[in-house]
Amino acid sequence: MTSPTALTWSLRGRSPADIPVAADGPEVTPEWAWGGSTGRGVRVCVVDSGVERDHPMVGPVDGSFVVLKDEDGIRVEPTDTGDVCGHGTACAGIVRRTAPDCELYSVRVLGERFSGSGDVLLAGLRWAVEQRFDVVNLSLSTTRTRFTEELRALADEAYFHRTAIIASAHNTPVESFPWRFSSVISVGSHQEDDPELLLYNPAPPVEFFAPGQNVTVPWLGGATIRTTGNSFATPYLAGLAARVLAKHPQLTVFQLKGALYQAASNVRAGNGLENTTRGAR
Repeated sequence: MTSPTALTWSLRGRSPADIPVAADGPEVTPEWAWGGSTGRGVRVCVVDSGVERDHPMVGPVDGSFVVLKDEDGIRVEPTDTGDVCGHGTACAGIVRRTAPDCELYSVRVLGERFSGSGDVLLAGLRWAVEQRFDVVNLSLSTTRTRFTEELRALADEAYFHRTAIIASAHNTPVESFPWRFSSVISVGSHQEDDPELLLYNPAPPVEFFAPGQNVTVPWLGGATIRTTGNSFATPYLAGLAARVLAKHPQLTVFQLKGALYQAASNVRAGNGLENTTRGAR
């Protein structure tokens, strides 16, 4: 396994021009991949801290659930408790902004002050996979290796049942999961001003870079904040995935990942790397 110091978590100190990628085959443009699509009919589940209902930047939430852990075990139940710390609302707002007509669901696995545990995260993600959501936004990860194999099996199950898990890389250089698995679509953040710029990382394991640094996001009480983190790049890609799947509903997760890769602004099909980096379109 690659040592943690060799991994790239976000695109800082480099520009898109520094990471050109040459690809074989016909060019796949953003217009073909998601142009004109609003995500209508695609079910996106945000596994996080809950979502504040009626936030003007989030809009309707089609279903809210919570993972409960007590002496009777772990279970998932409907809830109207909303968001306990703001993180899930921020992610849901970015999904909504990117794919305004998607169906949006929430599963709360975090508590106040961002508290949580690996088994609760696993239970929430398992429930989302069992519901066969089209896209699961997971702007969370765990460093506890004892959950690795269960998470890997669950990520594989999602992959084969056409549930795309869009997973955030950790913000610090530590090993965490499930973003490290090839069966999920992993995301870090870039520092470019373009709010729609999608980049492919030629030196994975983080596969994509999306806007997530100094971005405006919804927060508790109907407010907004400016913040930075891979967490906030991830729902942008989740929203793009929803738009692709709404336009091309027969795509597998494998094909979805390929379409995002080929449509990334720094990927150019054909020979050579001249003028590889394209602006967002």
